[in-house]
Amino acid sequence: MKVLNVTGKLPMHLTNLYYYLPHLREYEDAIIPNIVIGQQRTGVSLVMGIPTVKREKQSYLMSTLQSLLYGLSEKQKNDCVIIIFVAEVNAEYVNSVAESVKTSFPREVQSGLLEIISPPASYYPDLSNLKKTFGDSEDRVRWRTKQNLDYSFLMLYAQPKGTFYLQLEDDIIAKPDYIQSIENFAAEQSQEWMVLEFSQLGFIGKLFKTEDLPLIVEFFVMFYKDKPIDWLLDHLFWVKVCNPEKNAAHCEKEKARLRIRAKPSLFQHMGLHSSLSGKIQNLKDKDFGRSVLHKAHNNPPAKLHTSLRIYQQYTLENVYEGKGYFWATAPMAGDYISFTFLKPLKVEKYYFRSGNMDYPGDILYDTTVEVLPADEAVRKGLVNYTATKDGYLKIGAFENGIAEGSIDLSVGEILAIRLLVNSDSPVWAILSEVLIKMSEN
Repeated sequence: MKVLNVTGKLPMHLTNLYYYLPHLREYEDAIIPNIVIGQQRTGVSLVMGIPTVKREKQSYLMSTLQSLLYGLSEKQKNDCVIIIFVAEVNAEYVNSVAESVKTSFPREVQSGLLEIISPPASYYPDLSNLKKTFGDSEDRVRWRTKQNLDYSFLMLYAQPKGTFYLQLEDDIIAKPDYIQSIENFAAEQSQEWMVLEFSQLGFIGKLFKTEDLPLIVEFFVMFYKDKPIDWLLDHLFWVKVCNPEKNAAHCEKEKARLRIRAKPSLFQHMGLHSSLSGKIQNLKDKDFGRSVLHKAHNNPPAKLHTSLRIYQQYTLENVYEGKGYFWATAPMAGDYISFTFLKPLKVEKYYFRSGNMDYPGDILYDTTVEVLPADEAVRKGLVNYTATKDGYLKIGAFENGIAEGSIDLSVGEILAIRLLVNSDSPVWAILSEVLIKMSEN
């Protein structure tokens, strides 16, 4: 067997991996990730890890990312990093995920907020002859064993990047203020903790200090073939604080000092199809509560029109008047939503948000914001804007489901604002917030 001088290349805390995963000794780069997308961002407060695998049915990854990015401030975006760990060794599939992410979130990829990594094929040991335990099928034992290795790989990569590590899944939705809520809850803790839980489900929404991750990963890797990840975490707490001479109730009380549960939950499971082939898991966190699905503003009186096919009672009036949200079937190129004012208005700024927490993927793609100046001379005289044949000026566009901006004073009073869809969309569209703010001058 070829033995490499691996210990000289690895941080001290990783050298023990070779005892528990002896096959790694044969490969020099077995725990070096393939960084598919990334700007090597470090020094952040919060590192989020999302493992994802190829699913037979539906992928929820893009909706999960939409939800996590929904409503983040620029400050928050600059102080976190989201690592998508594509736990597959098929390069074609890994690259297809990377392309989808790059297309949907170009700015976040460019800034270093989003990273995509994948494992080398040599990282995984032979998973074909695992011992069956707890009545699980061979497929399930293999699935949960690989999952333990996936979490461990992701945690080790994330560890040096920031102060806290948040474990997530690829099929969740998040409350819009989740980062602020996590920061507040962590700051309130007076005792030493090992995990703060922001969801009661499985391994979703678990916050760790990155300084604890080497110990946690080593424990996972020691027993990766034996039990599922959430059981192993519970056993680690038992080892740390439970007294074998005391009863189970005492043990639970001691463990509760290390693992502290926050309520209400900040993350909800939305996937129906598990990453384990054929498994349906309609898991819901009862503590998540009802989502706020629209935001109200006091908009100027206007006539509302749309060429989109409205779904059920989710009308345009709903969102404009702040009573609910607008929902329509998949937009086609040329579809529009228009707000025609009852008299010419000076508008200072606009804000349109598409998608909502329950359906973060139902956003407006390739859609421009256009205004119709009241003065025809202005329409023809403004060379900085692209004009349409019917006299509208293009002033903005939707990016990641949001369109916002100010309207230049040179545009003057306007008669209408229009959202114009430029290409066919693969998804339905929700408009959950409309703000048209008039100038006070």
